[in-house]
Amino acid sequence: MIRKITYSLGRHVSTVACGTTQVRRFLHGAYFKIQPSVQEALMEGRPVVALESTIITHGMTYPQNLSMAREVEEIVTTNGAVPATVGILRGQIHVGLTDEELEFLASSKNVVKVSRRDLPYVLSQGLSGGTTVSGTMIAAHKAGIPVFVTGGIGGVHRGGENTLDVSADLTELGRTPVAVVSAGVKSILDIGRTLEYLETQGVCVAAFGESREFPAFFSRQSGFQAPYHVRDEEEAAELIASALGLGLSSGVLIAVPCPQERAASGQVIEEAIQQALSKARSKGITGKELTPFILQMLNELTDGKSLDSSILLLKAGGWGGGSTPVYFIYLLIILGGKHCHFIHSLARGKHFSICKQMRA
Repeated sequence: MIRKITYSLGRHVSTVACGTTQVRRFLHGAYFKIQPSVQEALMEGRPVVALESTIITHGMTYPQNLSMAREVEEIVTTNGAVPATVGILRGQIHVGLTDEELEFLASSKNVVKVSRRDLPYVLSQGLSGGTTVSGTMIAAHKAGIPVFVTGGIGGVHRGGENTLDVSADLTELGRTPVAVVSAGVKSILDIGRTLEYLETQGVCVAAFGESREFPAFFSRQSGFQAPYHVRDEEEAAELIASALGLGLSSGVLIAVPCPQERAASGQVIEEAIQQALSKARSKGITGKELTPFILQMLNELTDGKSLDSSILLLKAGGWGGGSTPVYFIYLLIILGGKHCHFIHSLARGKHFSICKQMRA
């Protein structure tokens, strides 16, 4: 068996004996595709922002998911950055998607939810899928994109002390140097244990704003404190620059609270979560199917309020009555601060850049 596997592998990776550089070129040519606008921006040192795609493939239904994806990319573009939505199409990781590719992912029925563990199989089988926080971080890091935005990261599931159901997002944050800006951790998870796990993984976690209150995706309050907080975009930029400058292998998590005027009631959401968890247990739903099921149940139980909050977090809204789009605060981090050039030069110098390999 081993002999057959190694023989077959030799046919697929025929340049192994020719050196690491050629192997990398082969692998990146076969498995990675960078959209021209993204590649050009990276080569010129202009700001690029990574976006995930499981919200498109598994978080919303068609055509609402497509409208949301288009609007998010438009907001990024309007704010002066280049959006790089990451997804997998027919066995190839795409960093940046065309409108046709966005529609393909949004409307396809047979797409996979792709995390680190799923990448080898999905690519080898020529499948298509949406990348999770973990999968998107990997692609962003290899492309030299230092900042990635998502709605809410995964975490330790409730009862995780017994089931050991812990999202790969957390371990990815511990071993991939990308700054993740999100609305915290989904409130359906065990937020306290999630923060403990992030500490174990060596991940620097900071809440954005005047409070250390760690946001819970739908709600501004979770009942837990972040280890640190950054008061404004400048402090956030300094934090990211410090992490990249140190060459740490771990990432940074910046948690931005949902806008006050649009946040769903925390109590209403919590009651709906308990009902959804009970329903999931009765149906025997576990693993990677659990979160999409619970989010769908939450949407039904709250008459769409939870979904409205999810969409708002992706579109951006005013913070504290101001005009700053909080969910896209990362744009100010990489566009408006004195660390803009520093962060991107570090990303190009310290991170493995596909663009450099493609240029070589």
